[in-house]
Amino acid sequence: MLTARCMSDIYEENKQICSKYVHSTSRGHEAIQLAAAFGLKPHDYAALYYRDESILLGLGLSPSELMYQLFAKAGDPFSGGRLYYGHPSLKREGFPIIPHQSSATGMQSIPATGMAHAILYLEKQGILNPAEKRVVLCSLGDGSVTEGEVAEALQMSVLKKLPIVYLVQDNGWGISAKASEMRAMDAYEFAAGFKGLHRLRVNGSDFRASYETMQEAFKYCRDKRSPVLVHAKCPLLGHHTSGVRREWYRGDDLEQQSHHDPLPILQKFLIKAGLKPEELLELNQQVQVFVQDQYQKALDAPNPDPDTFAEHVFAPTPVTAETGERTPPNAEKITMVDAALHAVEEILKQYPAALLYGQDVGRQLGGVFREAALLATKFGDERVFNTPIQEAYIIGSTAGMSAVGAQPIVEIQFADYIWPGLNQLVEEISKSCYLTQGKFPVQTLIRVPIGAYGGGGPYHSGSIESTLLTIKGIKIAYPSNAADIKGLMKAAFLDPNPVIILEHKGLYWSKLPGTKEAKTVEPAEDYMLPLGKARIDLPANPEKLSAGDTLVIITYGMGVYWAKAAANRFPGQIEIIDLRTLFPLDYSLLQQSVQKHGKALILTEEPATNSFAEALAGRLSQSCFQYLDAPIRVLGAADLPAVPLNIALEKMMLPNPEKVAVAIGQLLAE
Repeated sequence: MLTARCMSDIYEENKQICSKYVHSTSRGHEAIQLAAAFGLKPHDYAALYYRDESILLGLGLSPSELMYQLFAKAGDPFSGGRLYYGHPSLKREGFPIIPHQSSATGMQSIPATGMAHAILYLEKQGILNPAEKRVVLCSLGDGSVTEGEVAEALQMSVLKKLPIVYLVQDNGWGISAKASEMRAMDAYEFAAGFKGLHRLRVNGSDFRASYETMQEAFKYCRDKRSPVLVHAKCPLLGHHTSGVRREWYRGDDLEQQSHHDPLPILQKFLIKAGLKPEELLELNQQVQVFVQDQYQKALDAPNPDPDTFAEHVFAPTPVTAETGERTPPNAEKITMVDAALHAVEEILKQYPAALLYGQDVGRQLGGVFREAALLATKFGDERVFNTPIQEAYIIGSTAGMSAVGAQPIVEIQFADYIWPGLNQLVEEISKSCYLTQGKFPVQTLIRVPIGAYGGGGPYHSGSIESTLLTIKGIKIAYPSNAADIKGLMKAAFLDPNPVIILEHKGLYWSKLPGTKEAKTVEPAEDYMLPLGKARIDLPANPEKLSAGDTLVIITYGMGVYWAKAAANRFPGQIEIIDLRTLFPLDYSLLQQSVQKHGKALILTEEPATNSFAEALAGRLSQSCFQYLDAPIRVLGAADLPAVPLNIALEKMMLPNPEKVAVAIGQLLAE
């Protein structure tokens, strides 16, 4: 406690230096945080929030290591100078594993619960030893409990009876807002609505009471393999953060809260227990010298090498070349939906750590498109199961799953429903590898049925790839046929990074006019198609090319079949490139093709304005400008906010072979 307090004092005394980067301290929270730290074991997991400095000290990190992060130094053990103070990510022998989390205003509860979920699953699979009784600590501020994502986490923790302790530190403030302004109840009262969640209250200012309560919580969680919530009331004695000064708004509250300072409370207890005041004074002096030395050490430490700024965006993938048999002899043709189903089934057979979950993928239905049919029957309800309608949990839990060693495959029922999960995808998943310097890449495969056909209407027909492509740190595949979906799915599963596979519903069964070629010979079980490799689906006639009477259509998904149908009207004049992967992009092939033909049409199902397709057209226009015989064209859906339900209206909005043929004719004539 003296160490944490001394660090806080030094930061305040040197605020011109220490406030260069915004930080927060544990001042007032030291007792409950140290009690939590002393309950963790090296094989446990933790998701901490930005005020948990004393937990880190209690686990054994030195002040200088925390200060390296304060000053964004190269020696920052969590992120190498990429993350704020108090944002840990630790994978070190003898310490609990602390995966990456964002600024932790409630969002970390979902990855943390995913960790507990993975522990339970891997124990039941015999991959983790149940006798070790691993648990997860999820630390939260009370204001964050108002987040909907916390409710999703608590719901899953009691539904699946997960080994997780939620520690809620309640100091009565959320920056400048008082508890009475933000919530009608505290976390302990809120948690009463989650049947099966064991609840404890404690005075977080009293170390002895905090220690006993946290020991009780951890014991309950380890023995019962069931969730616990601890509500600890404690004072906020420092600033919310260094960027929000307490004197601006706290008033008399600071004086009132100082009476609950954990440090004098502990000192009084120790004196009653027999320690002499002079011993405590001597200890305080020793700590001040030690922390001052640590502070100077951190100040003098080197900064990160600027040349490393772009390292660790992705972890290296083992699948870098097409392998296995794409068209094995005597194999039968198969639809896209069955190819995907078979790929998942083969993965589940081969990899015990793999599991599949999402809405309606379980035993009763097997997916609304039957894309998970019978998998729960074959592999059990622990491996293939339904979730509540919680897209944030479905996506965000995979970060925790991956950190523990599970290999999740999850499904968002329709692309239009992905938006509640975007927070987790952006903040918890996409940034993890980069911000932890490669310690915690998130291995997750997220399946998303996408696209419009036959009256799906505004909430079952959307195209979302442009939005997803603005998120750095994820990969996106968009196959157009059965062989590609199987090969890409196998490669995506083995990729240590997050991969989203967009699966066009209109191609699943090859029932729509012109989509029969989406049904292909089923590749062998060992077939893999690396991400980032486009394919020339239709070559142009060399004589037409020599005559300068050709163009290339760059497309993906349903666009491949619109392009093929339109190309029949221009024999030999059209080359079609199926992107197959939108990121990473096979840009060299696209560049070569545009340079070769001099004319290009980029075809997408999305509304064209401000789309991925327009951005690609702009990029190719720059790099191929001297080769172009006409501006690169983009054809997409009409710029409407949604796909209308009526089939005739839908047809008016979307591209089709006739619209593509008109665009081809105009471009060839230029």
